[in-house]
Amino acid sequence: MDIRTAIENIWENRKYTTHDPKTAVSHLNEEVAESLKALMKGDIDKAKRELQDAMSCLFIAMKVLNVDPIDAVNSQIKQMQKRNEKIMIFKNDKVEIYVNGILKGGWSIWSEDDVKDAEKLAKEFGCEIKYE
Repeated sequence: MDIRTAIENIWENRKYTTHDPKTAVSHLNEEVAESLKALMKGDIDKAKRELQDAMSCLFIAMKVLNVDPIDAVNSQIKQMQKRNEKIMIFKNDKVEIYVNGILKGGWSIWSEDDVKDAEKLAKEFGCEIKYE
């Protein structure tokens, strides 16, 4: 089935009526949260059902916000293919962050704890770590 047709079918058979983007996204958020709760409890089947409900809510939200699904998928693929090269360089007394070879920021390092905190940040943001 074509994704646009699927969205139209879900829109025509939705359980609630809204044209308010906040309401639509709120419903989506609730279903995703329910899926996560089920996963936390180890109930995979319920998590899958809630995720399917979330998909319907996503399609409804996209319809309310007038998001073309084909354009959205293509945009996401394009965005995902852009790989920012993020490097955190540790120098004697400072840390510098480079994105695609351009210095974006940095700060002084005063202690071993500062180094550990910076390394943790680098991992969180997917930075390659280099030491000089």
